[in-house]
Amino acid sequence: MDEKVLIFGHKNPDTDSICSSIVHEILDKKNGWKDTKAVRLGNINKETQYVLNYLGIEAPELIEKVEEGQQVLLVDHNDFSQSVEGIEKAKILGVTDHHSIANFRTSEPLYYDAKPYGCTATILFEDFKRLGHEIERKEAILMSSAIISDTLLLKSPTTTEYDKKALEELGKIANINIEEYGLELLKAGTNLDDFSEKELISIDAKDLQKEEKKFIIAQVNTVSIEDVLKKQEKLEQEIKKEIEEKGLSLFVFAVTDILNSNSEIIAIGEKAEEIIEKAFGKKLQNNRAFLEGVVSRKKQLLPEIDKNI
Repeated sequence: MDEKVLIFGHKNPDTDSICSSIVHEILDKKNGWKDTKAVRLGNINKETQYVLNYLGIEAPELIEKVEEGQQVLLVDHNDFSQSVEGIEKAKILGVTDHHSIANFRTSEPLYYDAKPYGCTATILFEDFKRLGHEIERKEAILMSSAIISDTLLLKSPTTTEYDKKALEELGKIANINIEEYGLELLKAGTNLDDFSEKELISIDAKDLQKEEKKFIIAQVNTVSIEDVLKKQEKLEQEIKKEIEEKGLSLFVFAVTDILNSNSEIIAIGEKAEEIIEKAFGKKLQNNRAFLEGVVSRKKQLLPEIDKNI
């Protein structure tokens, strides 16, 4: 068991999960708590690697499980199905998150900071301000990058006034042009050429459940939906394998155009056509549907699918 208190985001970590874990550790040390350590539960994606390269820092250590009694702090998630192996027997000291609470239970009291913001890093930004700690350039860039990523440069419907205010101030501290840096960051995450079809449907996939029905909504960002969907046949083969292996009712793979703020989905599973038509008023054609103006899994895809599955 690691003597440090481990800080980590969800499996298949995105930029918010990684950056917020690192920032949480920095904040802890400024606050006099030196025994925390940022780690990760999966591979670094290209968008996040852009941030790490920009700052010249290493990715947090990869862990696959935690031992019973390991002290941990969760960021950017609370659902045990999206967390590390062994989380049920770990000692969770705190959570910093911007998602709804699901599949979460502890045996002891804890610190729980959850706000309906567009990004976990926005909550951490407010923690810096509340505790009176100076935000230096490194953490300003980390938090800016997380907010840009999660809100698609403030274009996502998940964006709040708190995210906008935080990003404006962080951009000044970091001394970067938010629009220019943000677009380069998002574009870095859209280079999907090196990924296999299996990897594409797993880059940012969330395992979800409603009663006895399990389903997955996966998402990738791109500047060309058609380039990704040229691989549709092989993508569907991998999706069907996932459905069979995990006993899923539905798998939705969203390909999101970050420049034009639209998505096209591939939906496969029992009653997929009925669910998508009820949810979005669109008929599946060749297992696909174009969803104009849809970019957010949390605010636009999940609520409608969850209501109709």
